[in-house]
Amino acid sequence: MPAPKKTARRSLLVTSAVLSSLALAAPAAVAAPSPSPSPSGSPSASPSATPPASMSTVGGARLGQPGTQVNLASGVPVLPKDVSARSWIVADAETGDVLAAHNAHWRLAPASTLKMLFADTLLPKFPRTAKHKVAPSDLAGIGSGSSMVGIKENETYRVHDLWLGVFLRSGNDAVHVLSAMNKGVENTVREMNEHAEELQALDTHVVSPDGYDAEGQVSSAYDLTLIARSGMQKKDFREYASTVTAKFPGETKKDKKGKTVRKSFEIQNTNRLLAGDSDVPVYQGIAGVKNGNTTNAGATFTGVAERNGKVLLVTVMNPEKDEHNEVYKETARLFDWGFKAAGKVQPVGELVPPKSAAQASAQPGANPSGEAGGSGDGGSGTAGTGAKPVASAPAADGSSGIGVALGITGGVLVLLAGGAFLVNRRWPLPDLVRRRTRP
Repeated sequence: MPAPKKTARRSLLVTSAVLSSLALAAPAAVAAPSPSPSPSGSPSASPSATPPASMSTVGGARLGQPGTQVNLASGVPVLPKDVSARSWIVADAETGDVLAAHNAHWRLAPASTLKMLFADTLLPKFPRTAKHKVAPSDLAGIGSGSSMVGIKENETYRVHDLWLGVFLRSGNDAVHVLSAMNKGVENTVREMNEHAEELQALDTHVVSPDGYDAEGQVSSAYDLTLIARSGMQKKDFREYASTVTAKFPGETKKDKKGKTVRKSFEIQNTNRLLAGDSDVPVYQGIAGVKNGNTTNAGATFTGVAERNGKVLLVTVMNPEKDEHNEVYKETARLFDWGFKAAGKVQPVGELVPPKSAAQASAQPGANPSGEAGGSGDGGSGTAGTGAKPVASAPAADGSSGIGVALGITGGVLVLLAGGAFLVNRRWPLPDLVRRRTRP
């Protein structure tokens, strides 16, 4: 598929030439194989150490082929050699072009990257200012060794607090409380699977809403990238995914004077490209989105970053190198390659739009921005339309990061595969991200 020309002004409607190239109907998908346990009996692990010979072709025939897919030519930089992930993908977040991929449709355990689908499914349902008192039953069924934000029974939390717990600490307790508010885990899993089908994330099968290892729970680098792209259309999703630190409500106690008090404690985003670590610097232009790590999945990560007006999505699943923070290091290398290759490399496929994109955009009263609770202004969020604060400034609710720099001042409707799909054209400025102080 030829690389479409990009317009000089990002706020303009994409030209008819771009629409023609992007509107090519996606090839019919190869029936996805039924997820099965590995020979050792591990519940959602891949059945073998090698990808299937035939995988889904959603997004293009080459994406269903095993191995690395890239169109190397004169002027195109060589892919980094030290990428050991079983599966990865580099895509243009705005046009949907897949610049390069490796086993893109291999169905693997997703770990907490699946929380992106959870958030994309549930975020529009509850106003962020709504409050919920946690019942003991809300926390039932959380897997042993789960990551937790520290939710306590019989305490009351805002929906905003719960989403901070999901995105920053990958809290399975926060996921289960939100699922309880959504008529339970079983209903939430059903809705997540329905939403995955709507997004054409057909490699994905949800068993547990928090991404905890479960029999038959799988996704793919391609699907996680689709899901992230959908989530990033939502202002609240962008804010939470890019928040570095926030205050989270603690337990209600009595102080030395017998007065009832409830103090907050600080939580930090576990996305190391966003928050940094001893061996991983904050990545220039990073704006989210979600990491994960379980026994069966290994380390997984989907990230979005912007540089020089180009926005890329990279997903990396299960690096074979057993080194600290390897998933972030390999993601950074692929981002570096993608920014150098963008505009030079011919794409090997595309990220397809949701099935009902055209119908949804045409419905009266439809809310394509998908804010929490369906409010057009994002409730009490900090990412207000037109806002241009310094990225390192704390938000009004005590959270900090680059979420406040993600306000949209405009958007365009890009016609994809015959449907209207809202693609936000304003992303965080890399110089703002670069100035943000490292934790």
